[in-house]
Amino acid sequence: MLALTDPHEAYRISEVDARLHGARPAELVTFCLGQVIQGIGTALSAHGLGHLAARSKALTRALTALTALEMGVDREAPLADALLQIYGSARKALLDCALAFDPAALATIRADFRDILAAFAPDT
Repeated sequence: MLALTDPHEAYRISEVDARLHGARPAELVTFCLGQVIQGIGTALSAHGLGHLAARSKALTRALTALTALEMGVDREAPLADALLQIYGSARKALLDCALAFDPAALATIRADFRDILAAFAPDT
């Protein structure tokens, strides 16, 4: 199946698989946060270059990582409601950008997720 994709995508998929295999929960969270940040950054770059397909693919990647983060929230944890609210708002904004692209909104979300990543994993 990887032979049917472009080589860069095949490499990225294998890299993701390698990083996720055997990762601890905290590593999975930081990975997903990074994927949201990177996906939004790629979408912004693709938009600036007029590459609509790449922009859409990057938004999908960010949404997929965001979905994983939402699914992984411990609903009993003290910050669960706050995280779910942040993730839900980000999801809505990303979906809205699929219809009407808003670079400023995406830049804000990306900055927010960078702050979350920095708070969650100060070494990154």
